[in-house]
Amino acid sequence: MAHGFLNAFDPTLEVVSAGTEPAKAVHSMAIEVMKAYNIDISTHRPRSVDDYLDRSFDHVITVCGGAKESCPMFTGQVRKRTHIGFEDPAHATGTVAEIRAEFERIRDEILVGFYAYYRNEIK
Repeated sequence: MAHGFLNAFDPTLEVVSAGTEPAKAVHSMAIEVMKAYNIDISTHRPRSVDDYLDRSFDHVITVCGGAKESCPMFTGQVRKRTHIGFEDPAHATGTVAEIRAEFERIRDEILVGFYAYYRNEIK
């Protein structure tokens, strides 16, 4: 979802996203709740952070609590490292409506956090 928002804020940004334990596919509920902002993340594919360790980045942003501690060291140049933590909505349980509400809550937290970061650090 963060990747989708950053692309929406500025389509000229090169945004890559990856995880320490990537899922096989983007969660269907994440795809669904991003539609409320007219952002299509259905073509995104989870990647491993290992795919990017030797690349240089202007910004590396970790988002999940465990990623801050478990994210491997990038060997490429990284200008700025930031942690903007969110709960992982993929771990939500309950009814479909409760799970959707959790995805919407986290989506909106990501929007606020990443927009502030974008405005202050990237733009």
